[in-house]
Amino acid sequence: MDLGVCWKLHGDGRSPAPGAVVRPDERLSWPRTIGLGAQHVVAMFGASFVAPVLMGLDPNLAIMMSGVATVIFLLATRGRVPSYLGCSLSFVGVAAVIRAQGGTSATVTGAVFVVGVALFLVGLAVRRFGARIVHAAMPPVVTGAVVMLIGFNLAPVTAATYWPQDQWTAVLVMLFTGLAVVCLRGFWSRVAIFLGLVLGYGISWALDRVFGRIHSPNAAGTVSDHWRLDLSGVGRAEWIGLPHFHGPSFQWSAVLVALPVVIALVAENAGHVKAVGEMTGDPLDDRLGTAISADGVASMLSTAVGGPPNTTYSENIGVMAATRVYSTAAYWAAACFALLFGVCPKFGAIVAAVPGGVLGGITVILYGMIGLLGAQIWLNAGVDLRNPLNLVPTAAGIIIGVGGVSLKFTDTFTLNGIALGTLVVITGYHTLRLLAPAHLKTGAPLLDEGTSSYDAPADGDGGHPTS
Repeated sequence: MDLGVCWKLHGDGRSPAPGAVVRPDERLSWPRTIGLGAQHVVAMFGASFVAPVLMGLDPNLAIMMSGVATVIFLLATRGRVPSYLGCSLSFVGVAAVIRAQGGTSATVTGAVFVVGVALFLVGLAVRRFGARIVHAAMPPVVTGAVVMLIGFNLAPVTAATYWPQDQWTAVLVMLFTGLAVVCLRGFWSRVAIFLGLVLGYGISWALDRVFGRIHSPNAAGTVSDHWRLDLSGVGRAEWIGLPHFHGPSFQWSAVLVALPVVIALVAENAGHVKAVGEMTGDPLDDRLGTAISADGVASMLSTAVGGPPNTTYSENIGVMAATRVYSTAAYWAAACFALLFGVCPKFGAIVAAVPGGVLGGITVILYGMIGLLGAQIWLNAGVDLRNPLNLVPTAAGIIIGVGGVSLKFTDTFTLNGIALGTLVVITGYHTLRLLAPAHLKTGAPLLDEGTSSYDAPADGDGGHPTS
């Protein structure tokens, strides 16, 4: 059985030839391959390290299980789809909602375990019936709306939890991270979140030395005098040791909050597989179902022991595009690095000590970017929001999801926020599509002729805009 673990040397093993790429079944010299693996781990910092902290989960366990998940994915796809798996930031909003409802870490991982099961089943369906079932059930107008409401639902977390802990550090980190994303090039742009964290550590340490303790809320919301950067846990942590494991706990209310993330994950996987196929010149449509199922299995395994879910991630695509190296050998090296970091509690303590103000500055950009990915899905697919068939269900669902609107059925069962917003978008779109006149299903009708279109006037139309 070909497991995709045999690679032939590309050229002289030093770098890709002019105009060439290092394909998934090729590799550079082992020292360079190992170095590329380390580079992928650093590029995944925002997903593999920051997301678990924001979810309240053990960062050591998170990075360890990201390595395990990457191995599972590479074996399942037979080495044809290079990818390092990390925690999708779509789950951060889910964790925040579940914890706000009184849920524990076990409740969070239990809900996300069910998402992994659903993702696995979707993958099997795609393998059986093809990608068309995904496009039929979740067209871009629906997918974009769900991703948008998941991202923007996180805004109160930044505003109420992280930003107030140290607003001036948050401002500086926000400005620096934004500049890094826009102004830096290649690999450095891809690790802008990591650079923002490093700067934030330095700023927090300097402010503690100059101004002493800060009087502000801590992560629990208690106002007190405390250090911005508390590294006491780092000193107590061991160099070698296993992370903390725990089992999942299942609550229907938490599961309903988490299930909409399946839509975002399917969209992420489809985009990742398509992008890698285009860059490598190897059409990978036949691998989409396998990739989705592999993500589901990896997420189930991780959450079963208390870790976060794992999925493919766009940072990898950026690193691959910059280096032109798509060798899965580099991802095996990255997975080994992740496993080593996972058994170093001192490393996890450093990650867990990220000051709240630093997270405030980073999440302002990060959460907004998640939401705007939904808009990017609309743009890429040419979704016409002048068409009321697209506009009405997405408008209602996004406001419900972002605003936290609730619909109470009984004293023990309530739908709200992300879950209710997603339900409105999906059921609303498909119901309206069944009832809508034919011209709304095929054309791009105007809501208000004369105000919704800004095309240049046609000759002889008296200056009225054209459709």
